[in-house]
Amino acid sequence: MNTLKLTKEQQDDAIRTIQSYFEEERGEELGDLAAWGVLDLFMTQLAPYIYNQALADARTTANQRMASLEEDLFALERKLPLKSR
Repeated sequence: MNTLKLTKEQQDDAIRTIQSYFEEERGEELGDLAAWGVLDLFMTQLAPYIYNQALADARTTANQRMASLEEDLFALERKLPLKSR
C-alpha cells in the first residue's frame, strides 16, 4: 500500500479538526506541531486498518454485484430447442 498523502489543504483541515476536538472534548489547547503529531500518528498507525477495512467492504460489494450479474446473465440465456431423435 502506498502511503496516504493529503494535500496541504486537507492537512490544514485535519489539523484544525484535531485542534478543535482537543479543545472541545478535553479542554486542551493543541498547537500546530502537537496536532501534526496526532495526525501523523493516525496516518501511520491507524490508516492501514481503515484502508484494509475499506478494501474488505469494497470486495464484499464487488462479490455481491458479481453474483447478481451472474444471475442476470443466466436469466438472459435462451432455451435451447429440443432435438428430435
